Amino acid sequence: MIFSFPIGAYLFFNSQIGKSIDYEFPLSELEVVQKLGLDFPSWMGIGDLFAAVWAFFLIIFTISAFGPKKNFARVLAPIMSGTHEMQEGNYLVHAIRWFCILIALSEAINLVQQGFGISITSPPFENDLVQFLSVSVAPIIEEVGFRVVLIGVPLFLFYSHKQSVRLFFRSLWNPSANLPITNHKKVIVLIVLVGIFFGVSHIMTEQWSQGKFAQAAMSGIILGWVYYRYGFVAAILIHWATNYVIFSYGYLVSAVNEIRFADSFSHSLIQTLEILFVITGVLSIGMMVISFRKKKLEI
Repeated sequence: MIFSFPIGAYLFFNSQIGKSIDYEFPLSELEVVQKLGLDFPSWMGIGDLFAAVWAFFLIIFTISAFGPKKNFARVLAPIMSGTHEMQEGNYLVHAIRWFCILIALSEAINLVQQGFGISITSPPFENDLVQFLSVSVAPIIEEVGFRVVLIGVPLFLFYSHKQSVRLFFRSLWNPSANLPITNHKKVIVLIVLVGIFFGVSHIMTEQWSQGKFAQAAMSGIILGWVYYRYGFVAAILIHWATNYVIFSYGYLVSAVNEIRFADSFSHSLIQTLEILFVITGVLSIGMMVISFRKKKLEI
């Protein structure tokens, strides 16, 4: 995750993945901007938007490493030694754990669907630089829309005992820590419904193939739960990792080896990272099951 920051900056501002365009390409001339009817100054290039998004995630990443109560190193050490409950910790620990679980489950869904002849095809992009910009911006838009608006706002309306602007924004930042929620079944139903809607949106508006639905819906449910349980920072970091982090390494392999981006995922570096993520995800699921069983025995 840390290395993806300089990698992403290099790819966007110094590499040739954009070919016919570069970071100075006017933001107003992007097809998606014109379709949405958005108005940007002619001097504003796509590099300006990328720099703003890049800085935003750097700030979020820094916040996650030092909070909310303990820094990453202080929380990770006792977890690795088995002397600390996994539910306690900081944003980055939760983000890494659930990101790896998401990757492991995504691979499982992909393997099952391939067995039935169902493939996952991404939306067409004519330019790699535009695609990299798109996947970098998407986590912010989608987390605000699907998690904050569709989960955070309803939870505040359902469970808040007082109308307070400060409580409103605090509950949107971390719902479970700021709202007196006792009936988790209703919350889970809401998270699942929004997750399904998240999956549908990928094949209806983003032009993914229908095989993407199950994978996106599962991701939406995980992101919804993480947002509810641990807050906005952890959820958006996971989404950022599945988009920006993975794509930055994929485009780096593509640029260095002069191969198509789609072929970069067959490279040994990407496959090794994927294997590490899957193994970590499986181990995380195992640790969660053991922790759950220990709690049941204590009761």
